[in-house]
Amino acid sequence: MYDLIIIGAGPAGTAAGVYAARKKLKTLLITEEFGGQSVVSETIYNWIGSPEIGGRELAESFKNHLEYYNDGETLTLQSGARVKNIKKNDDETFTVTDHNGKESQTKTLFIATGSARRKLPAKGADRLEHKGLTYCASCDGPLFSGMDVVVVGGGNAGFESAAQLLAYTKSVTLLQRSGEFKADPITVEKVLAHPNMTGILNASTIEVTGEKFVDGIIYQDAASNENKELKVQGIFVEIGQIPNSDLVKDLVELNQYNQIVADPYTQQTSCTGIWAAGDVTDVKYHQNNISAGDAVKALEDIYKFLHA
Repeated sequence: MYDLIIIGAGPAGTAAGVYAARKKLKTLLITEEFGGQSVVSETIYNWIGSPEIGGRELAESFKNHLEYYNDGETLTLQSGARVKNIKKNDDETFTVTDHNGKESQTKTLFIATGSARRKLPAKGADRLEHKGLTYCASCDGPLFSGMDVVVVGGGNAGFESAAQLLAYTKSVTLLQRSGEFKADPITVEKVLAHPNMTGILNASTIEVTGEKFVDGIIYQDAASNENKELKVQGIFVEIGQIPNSDLVKDLVELNQYNQIVADPYTQQTSCTGIWAAGDVTDVKYHQNNISAGDAVKALEDIYKFLHA
């Protein structure tokens, strides 16, 4: 019987594992890989304590930090594993089953399974990903200083990315496929007021162009059915995320986007004994540093739950 099972080893899962080990909780951490979505970023500029760090380097540092505590007594790492099922037992404990059928029992659970970016369904998008097309403005934006870029997606995330990019790019054009922007009206008004910002409605992206690197984007104008091309050097996609919440969809409350609803004060979910943090939750901002901080908050509460 474990005190705690952690699922995931991105920023939230790693922080949870480190704090669980330091608090001497008998913990099992199960993960397919280390690093979360950061693995795909060429360079990360906003990880506190590191002016620049590669995504894979950050993932390796997560792994090394966890292995430092991996003594098989306090913390046990089970990497390369995928959780298949979670069941709540009659005695309020949980049974976690991995993809090999191995069962583990625990008093508490911490869910840090993250989310997957919704991919841009356009010709050339997969081929040019990480070659000018990216899904993280805060991670990769500074690489496009002085360049013309496009943001695809007119929700709050798209406008927030555009606002970040305006600080150092030459120009930002935002494409929204429907006839209205989905972001908060005040956000839309303020961002579009910037002299280097352009917003285009009824624009459905159909192709990303470029040989070795992005050099443009083609979209269809829904009003005229005409295809139009923009010459840009960077494309930032913000068309939503898909939370990896299926494992607990029958145990905890999810919001309309299938994100786990977590109490921002403690990170507790609606199910007693389960906490969650990171991109799988309904946290207002999805950032590595926030995920790690929320995980620390959760571990403080888990320790209190187990020992108060």
